[in-house]
Amino acid sequence: MPTVTKDRAETEAVKPPKRSNSGSNGRKLGRGELWKRFQRTRFLVLLMVPGIAYFLVFHYGAFIANAVAFKEYVPFDGLWASPWVGTENFSRMFGDPDFWHATWNTLFIAVLQLAFFFPAPLALALLLHSLTSDLLRRFTQSVIYLPHFLSWVVVVALFQQVLSDTGLLNTFLSDSGLHTVDIIGNPEAYKPLVVIEVIWKDAGWGTIIFLAALMQVDEQQYEAAAIDGAGPWRRFWHVTLPSIRPIIILLLIMRLGDILSVGFEQMLLQRQSVGPEVGEVLDTFVFWQGIVGGDTGYAAAAGLFKGVVGAVLVFTANRVAHRLGEQGVYK
Repeated sequence: MPTVTKDRAETEAVKPPKRSNSGSNGRKLGRGELWKRFQRTRFLVLLMVPGIAYFLVFHYGAFIANAVAFKEYVPFDGLWASPWVGTENFSRMFGDPDFWHATWNTLFIAVLQLAFFFPAPLALALLLHSLTSDLLRRFTQSVIYLPHFLSWVVVVALFQQVLSDTGLLNTFLSDSGLHTVDIIGNPEAYKPLVVIEVIWKDAGWGTIIFLAALMQVDEQQYEAAAIDGAGPWRRFWHVTLPSIRPIIILLLIMRLGDILSVGFEQMLLQRQSVGPEVGEVLDTFVFWQGIVGGDTGYAAAAGLFKGVVGAVLVFTANRVAHRLGEQGVYK
């Protein structure tokens, strides 16, 4: 018996202590201590209030307005007094060829942006990260960040001044005795053109997240790979890419959720140059149907369809990321 008692005492001695989920030190926090923590961090909490209010009002609160998609909305009657029509707006939408034209144009531009715009910030970040001069890196970053702060009105006007029939490019070609090219009004060149505009405007700004991720890569891993004989390409493939892969997957999933939003202002400003058959996307379709045409319920149905597709893509991509062993957006 003494031996059994001794063994039991030793077993209980090596058992880990029970941990509570109430606090970091295993004890519950009282109201007084919670108030003291709030007092210490009250300025940070106050900084969060505008952001929280924005999401509560314009994102979560706006969910209620999705009821317009199931109503024949009359502005003078209001949201709740307008008559219900069920899925009539959706039936009319799915049978509208203009809606499907806008959907296919949106998907085509979104795929082009995903294939060419999404990798552009990563490539720029890798080039900036490889610069050895801090002064040159900071100067280059400042230059490529600037287009992001220009409005789409200015960006579209700049491209039109350069690529229109009377722009700088065609003026130079005409003065040189060469054939001019129609780019702005060419329907075949429209979709690649809008992708090039997005790359020029926002690729530099997108390097911020990738540069922050590249700064976290351990330099000793590069040194060890170089000692083992790995060249630049193999160091990128076996060291850099695995280190920033979670960030790439996170941004890719978030981009898939917003894939049907390809730029309202940019498309609206250039839609008339090529016509609705080529230049109409879902965002401009909702604008013309709801704001200009006054068919609010029909436009709300199109907007709700876009949101549902984005949510399904996010959930699906996140599940796929988990299956591949990645963290994704949420667990």
